[in-house]
Amino acid sequence: MKTPDNSIIDTSKMSTGQRAALETAEAARETVSGRSFAATLFLGRPDFGKIVPFPAQSLEDHDQGDAFLKHLDEVLAGVDPDAIDREGEIPDGVIEALAGIGAFGIKIPRRYGGLGLSQTNYSRTAMRLGSFCGNLTALLSAHQSIGVPQPLMMFGTAGQKESFLPRCAAGEISAFALTEPDVGSDPARMHTTATPTEDGQAFLINGEKLWCTNGTKAGLLVVMARTPAPDKDSARAPITAFIVEANSPGVEIVRRCRFMGLRALYNAVIHFHDVRVPRENIILGEGKGLRVALSTLNIGRITLPAACAGAARRCLDIATRWAAKREQWGARIGDHAAIAGKLARMSAHTFAMESLVYYVSSLAEKKADVRLEAALAKLWGTERAWEIVNDTMQIRGGRGYETTDSLKARGEDPEPVERFLRDARINTIFEGSSEIMRLFIAREALDPHLQAGAPLLDTRLPLKKRLAALPAAMKFYMPHLLGILWPFQRIPNVGPFRREARMVAKLSRKLARAMIVALARFGPKLDRQQLVLARLVDAGAELLAATASIARGQHLCETHPSDEIIPTVRHLCQLALQRTQELLRDTSPASDHDGYKLAQGLMSGVS
Repeated sequence: MKTPDNSIIDTSKMSTGQRAALETAEAARETVSGRSFAATLFLGRPDFGKIVPFPAQSLEDHDQGDAFLKHLDEVLAGVDPDAIDREGEIPDGVIEALAGIGAFGIKIPRRYGGLGLSQTNYSRTAMRLGSFCGNLTALLSAHQSIGVPQPLMMFGTAGQKESFLPRCAAGEISAFALTEPDVGSDPARMHTTATPTEDGQAFLINGEKLWCTNGTKAGLLVVMARTPAPDKDSARAPITAFIVEANSPGVEIVRRCRFMGLRALYNAVIHFHDVRVPRENIILGEGKGLRVALSTLNIGRITLPAACAGAARRCLDIATRWAAKREQWGARIGDHAAIAGKLARMSAHTFAMESLVYYVSSLAEKKADVRLEAALAKLWGTERAWEIVNDTMQIRGGRGYETTDSLKARGEDPEPVERFLRDARINTIFEGSSEIMRLFIAREALDPHLQAGAPLLDTRLPLKKRLAALPAAMKFYMPHLLGILWPFQRIPNVGPFRREARMVAKLSRKLARAMIVALARFGPKLDRQQLVLARLVDAGAELLAATASIARGQHLCETHPSDEIIPTVRHLCQLALQRTQELLRDTSPASDHDGYKLAQGLMSGVS
């Protein structure tokens, strides 16, 4: 197997499966021109012009979103999210009411029966739902963010859009089928196959899919399956995306999966036996399914931090009200430094999550490259949201751990902290776990180095070949090194946050230097240093959160000033920049190696 030319990853000690996984992932990567703001952060010269001034939502677009959210609030007023959690079912009447206001076609263009709203308004909807009910959030987002609508709007033919989008907009639920019992984030091991029929007009799908959200309710499925390789000598079978009618002969819902949280999630194990799918139901093209999946997830990931931002804002409200009225040791618990510190951190992180969501949503509307920004928002937002929910439970104490039904029976306010905690735990796992997100982000952040210096850094190549690559590498590295060593950079107008922006630029240069040191030190083995890569990625995420908060804070100071904006943004920057400094202090401690040896020893005793 051949490793992509721009990779310095050492495949010499990889198994056949590991090499296949690498090739599959690399083959599906898209090459885009230009660099996003997050990419420039990792390169040490943040292009503040890409985020300042903050991309504000237009008044007309905001009004359109408000109109829909008003209808949504009217529906939610008649919904009991605790009953949905308790019973594990979303009432049919609720689903019908949501369909009646167009909630299943928020971004679908009007010509196909949808509302035609913007990504920003879709994210605002996710925020509202995230503050109310995780089950409803999952139902609508799995249908629109990764189900049939999103890939069709991105890659569908005119015929596919006319056939399927009106059905989705009207409320026919869709689902996305990628994961298999033995396959999570490694599509190279996919077993589901799609074999062409003798006449070549259709394919027969065979296999089984796991954890297919909305699977038990769906009328339409996006199914990923392996199709025959065009080259008989190829060891890698391509992956193709199909639109499958859920009522097709051979489609069997084997089981509905149940979970710790999201107890009304309509999640299924689905078996496919000789399911006939016409060729015209292929999305984008044969063998291009992984590109469909990755591109869809890039946009779909924005929904998760949006929902998390909504949940965080709700938790902040619950915790603040409780801290203001609960008294211990002669004072409100919010007057004690331990609780005040949590509230301040929760407020700052919530503001940053919202800022990230609005920024990435605006990028999606411009059809800009959102791979890095969406992944960083997903990683940072879901992890901070989990901390916020956990802190809310700590502040509420026993009342946080107690269910709403029990609280209500005792005559207390039925705050749903216990439900929020259970529902929030999945966010750092699905649509790319935090660990997979860090590897994905690291690959994207390192891409300029791989493009410019792969042969030079590849210690497997003869010295003569490495030296021959020196001129091309220096063309990139000379200005790059000068840029990250030069201590001055023009900072745009960010109002009262100029000092914080300068610190972002300084730490961005430090991050870029740390990446070069890691490349020089580990070379082709850098991919094995996952904890090193994780610290670099986390540093970039903190800098992105800080910059988004600075840009949005400056915009709000000019348009909607309040006494809370400046202290909130400054505290967020204090937290984010301090953590960045800690992450970059030592990017490769000896404890990484010692911990790895300990883990291997633990596993060696497993039979």
